[in-house]
Amino acid sequence: MKKLRLATLWLDGCSGCHMSLLDADERLLELTAFFDIVYSPLVDVKQFPEKVDITCIEGPISSPEDERLLAEVRKRTRLLVAMGDCAVTGNIPAMRNIEGAPAMLQNIYTGQELLQPQVPGTDIPILNDKALPIHHFVPVDLFIPGCPPSADTLFTTLTALVKGETDQIPLPACFGA
Repeated sequence: MKKLRLATLWLDGCSGCHMSLLDADERLLELTAFFDIVYSPLVDVKQFPEKVDITCIEGPISSPEDERLLAEVRKRTRLLVAMGDCAVTGNIPAMRNIEGAPAMLQNIYTGQELLQPQVPGTDIPILNDKALPIHHFVPVDLFIPGCPPSADTLFTTLTALVKGETDQIPLPACFGA
């Protein structure tokens, strides 16, 4: 049996979804019989590869760079998974949507008592005014809500996907969009 090509992508999330995935512990080794990880913060690959079977994305779209990368990932991925509440709804990063990114940065960097209050001009990405879930930009095949989704949910979902047993995907994961 040919192994599937799995990728994971960390956008504007806190890495909690990837930590939850790692909480599957040795069960992840069982899954490596079915897939190779071809791109992820867990491996050292710099370019998103072609012909990826499954990509799990953590985090919303918060910058033009996120938008560019997501479009590339969608084009190169057969099945795209929104992993966790930030990718599904925008969650915590979307809290800035009420006032917008400039007001958020101003409040964080100058609204407190600091030694040198100033909004940094370098070393932070250019932010979109709003953080939005990934389905606002590209079609998503599967949504796995949770903050973060449990290790059991992620493991069970990935197991069902790699075995082609999509009727075994647990609730609350759902196909859509």
